[in-house]
Amino acid sequence: MYKVDLSFPYRDVQIKRGVDPKDEYILESEIGRGKFGTVYKCTEKSTGLSLAAKFIACPKKEDRRNVEREIDIMRALQHPRLIQVYDAFENGKIMTVILELIEGGELFERVIDDDFILTEKSCTIFMRQICEGVDFIHKQRILHLDMKPENILCLTKTGNRIKIIDFGLARKFDPDKKLQVLFGTPEFVAPEVVNFDEIGYGTDMWSVGVICYVLLSGLSPFMGHTDVETMANVTIAKYDFDDEAFDEISDNAKDFIQKLLIKDMK
Repeated sequence: MYKVDLSFPYRDVQIKRGVDPKDEYILESEIGRGKFGTVYKCTEKSTGLSLAAKFIACPKKEDRRNVEREIDIMRALQHPRLIQVYDAFENGKIMTVILELIEGGELFERVIDDDFILTEKSCTIFMRQICEGVDFIHKQRILHLDMKPENILCLTKTGNRIKIIDFGLARKFDPDKKLQVLFGTPEFVAPEVVNFDEIGYGTDMWSVGVICYVLLSGLSPFMGHTDVETMANVTIAKYDFDDEAFDEISDNAKDFIQKLLIKDMK
């Protein structure tokens, strides 16, 4: 498998409080925006290194705590398949996280791009890397809890190396303590999330199975007309391989998906 070096050596990131990130970084073009905030390409003044700056408005203490938790979790996740954190600031009611810059776009964009044919072989290459990343996350006793194609970025526009991003919903996990969550993306969440049952490492692995199904077929296995319908399909684990998209897909690939999309996490 491709060896990918970390973009920069390990950094024990501590949040710089009361410091304006613009003192240390030059902001360039906006590269993304979502419910979490806005991301800009930036350059570190002292080194010339190109990075990404994510600005998150934190009007409430709880918002700030969420960002602090995300940074804390990312500090434990030094791995070439995972996006790396470089620096962090708290400046008034805005927190800024400086991240590794990844410019190849979402894996999801390739799935829906008619010009880009995802062969089963290329899906295998993506899935292996996704599993390597998730395996490392789990070995640190962390659950990602928002695995979906939008949270997998390609390193380059044409290559097939990836990185898992967005640890905003991630949680530290103690197998001896019961953890329940009620969040995620309906199409990709496991039955135990919808049912508000105990979650675990299998919760991420279910999502990995859904991602594999989507990559191979371009279809979403549990998608209903509404979120409620989608979640109902998830709770009964109702899906099939009937679409012609699966005509050419190997039994091995279907077996991989079937072994992940199992209703009972245990």
